[in-house]
Amino acid sequence: MAKTAVITTRIEPELKQEVETVLAELGLTTSQAMLLYFKQIALQRGIPFAVKIPNQETMNAIAEAREPYNLPAFNTADDLFDALESE
Repeated sequence: MAKTAVITTRIEPELKQEVETVLAELGLTTSQAMLLYFKQIALQRGIPFAVKIPNQETMNAIAEAREPYNLPAFNTADDLFDALESE
């Protein structure tokens, strides 16, 4: 079937650039990614991922991960594994 339908949407330029950078690393164009997304919606008869509000614990983890200076640093992989084993 010929691809003749066009979708137009407005998003923040920064978000568009961030997404296009990720997609380029994956070897995909925005059009290819949208086609994959739409095909998954059709196959799964719904959005192909959970859409929900995260609980407070998850929100705290996300906030912590966004501030890398709060994360521990390790000089070697062995130091990291030692720290993981002691938890």
